[in-house]
Amino acid sequence: MVLKNILPVLMATIASMSALIAAAADNAPPPLQAVDHVDLDRYAGKWYEIASYPQRFQKGCVASAATYTLRKDGDFDVLNQCRDKTLDGKQRDAKGKAWVVDKKSNAKLKVRFFWPFSGDYWIIDLDKDYQYAVVGHPDRNYLWILSRSPHMDSATYDGIIERLKKQHYDVKRLNKTLQPAK
Repeated sequence: MVLKNILPVLMATIASMSALIAAAADNAPPPLQAVDHVDLDRYAGKWYEIASYPQRFQKGCVASAATYTLRKDGDFDVLNQCRDKTLDGKQRDAKGKAWVVDKKSNAKLKVRFFWPFSGDYWIIDLDKDYQYAVVGHPDRNYLWILSRSPHMDSATYDGIIERLKKQHYDVKRLNKTLQPAK
């Protein structure tokens, strides 16, 4: 008797959940788009963080920068550096490795700082002169705006923000990174 009464409720619940899942899938953003091609030699070097989504592994970081050194095997040595809480704070370093996973574009990489864990590192916007780059993740939970200099003019930054909106990023989550004065 109890089963007979529960069955219609259970069926209605399943139907309702199926409708919610289908609606969520319909509202999902399209797949993240990486740039068409990255010249790894030009990408190598030092990049300053202009803005990023807050991440616990960067908590307290200011004056953040990353240096990518191209190795003979085609991978990168990665050195992330920042100052702890203030521009005069203790320097924090993280060394890692990055490697290309999409050889056609060189725009999709993996990066590892702690074995065996690695994460996606997709170059989703790149200046033709390699003066800025935007790095994201396919799930859109990570985002970094990088520049060859510690400061970026507002027109360039605003253009990046508009392109990020078209890539379905929540730009309100971005925090600008404190860098030393010009």
